Amino acid sequence: MNNVTRNVDVAVIGAGQAGLSSAYHLARAGIDHVVLDHAPRPGGAWQFRWPSLTYGRVHGMHALPGMELTGADPLRPSSQVIGEYFAAYEERFGLRVRRPVDVSAVREGDGGRLLVETSAGDWSARALINATGTWDRPFWPRYPGQETFRGHQLHTADYPGPVEFAGARVIVVGGGTSAVQHLLEISEAAAETTWVTRRPPVFRDGSFGEAEGRAAVALVDERVRRGLPPQSVVSVTGLPLNEAVRAGLDSGVLDRRPMFDRITATGAAWADGSHVDADVILWATGFRAAVDHLAPLRLREPGGGIRIDGTRAVRDERVHLVGYGPSASTIGANRAGGAAVREIHRLLARERAGEPVGAPVG
Repeated sequence: MNNVTRNVDVAVIGAGQAGLSSAYHLARAGIDHVVLDHAPRPGGAWQFRWPSLTYGRVHGMHALPGMELTGADPLRPSSQVIGEYFAAYEERFGLRVRRPVDVSAVREGDGGRLLVETSAGDWSARALINATGTWDRPFWPRYPGQETFRGHQLHTADYPGPVEFAGARVIVVGGGTSAVQHLLEISEAAAETTWVTRRPPVFRDGSFGEAEGRAAVALVDERVRRGLPPQSVVSVTGLPLNEAVRAGLDSGVLDRRPMFDRITATGAAWADGSHVDADVILWATGFRAAVDHLAPLRLREPGGGIRIDGTRAVRDERVHLVGYGPSASTIGANRAGGAAVREIHRLLARERAGEPVGAPVG
């Protein structure tokens, strides 16, 4: 362990799409920075995706700034394709990411700086770009009887692909894209599948253009401006009604049931007395923003979220969240990385001119 605190202008936490985009813009602006990533290798959260999620099935992967992803085999696992792309990107632009480094806390430091405490020692930074995404915080709902279930429970974060479910009776919980992908895959190997969601799924027929994208992002942005926990952009766009989904609806695989009331030792039960036997419950119930390390800065609002203006935390102008809320999509993360760096450039200039910066007083 290095006990010496190192000084840097900007610390970037996370080296996924949002972190690499931010690092690219910091390097172009000539701003001294460090990129800290807890993953063992390049690829962000993509490196942990299940093998059957091939690159051709990836939902909305957008190229990083300054380097296109071309010639990728659509049949290769996305974890490999995007991992190799991110690694090549880091090398081309000299983005010397430090990994694996776990950030335990960010707190107020000395002289108006932020202290970033990590498994590899501490950094003292004038500003921070948090690009930690959501993959490290899978959301597990709690239901009565959950601890009595004698089968296997797992989350999308641990999904191994459809082969592991051969011959099993599987309940898939969740109304998002991952739940639909899991069902369509698992149904080909499992003995039986059941789909349950809290709300009826909304399928989107037709194209999803720029205007629709802006409207969806605006809905997410409105929540974070009010200090509420962000919803994913996908959650407000609906489920795309493609050929595979139509086939699943026609076959009954995507015949959704309302949420069960309790879990039993052998499956799930509803208030009307019905019961479904199951060997596996797969929770495709999404993720939450991985921002617990920012807790010492007290950025959260009473509504439970971090209120941001653009990418800047309203409670502390030194802190920017990229890939959070409205910038959680891959194209959004690219744009937000550039926007955050422009604001930080101005903040550093103000600080050097002797102006006070940081958290508002009072």
